[in-house]
Amino acid sequence: MDEKTGIQALGAIHPSHPMRAGHPEAMEFEYKRHGTQALIANFEAATGRVITPSIGDTRTEADFVAHIATTSTSSPSLTRRSPSRFSGPTSGNR
Repeated sequence: MDEKTGIQALGAIHPSHPMRAGHPEAMEFEYKRHGTQALIANFEAATGRVITPSIGDTRTEADFVAHIATTSTSSPSLTRRSPSRFSGPTSGNR
């Protein structure tokens, strides 16, 4: 799980200038601020796939609890793992 708070939502004021021969596309430096967003996301470690992202205006304890609840209902296999799925050493084998 990872979280990123205070992501700026920005929008361009002017359109970009198209490419020309010998010149790349040009972007204007001015932008308009549209506030900030908070992102909470779960990742599958083996593939890097995002499992359940939550994006909102705030990042409070209630937002975090709601994210965990959404994750557990959308991917129940991620919340409980059977010990037989792990192939690590046991306490008797050293």
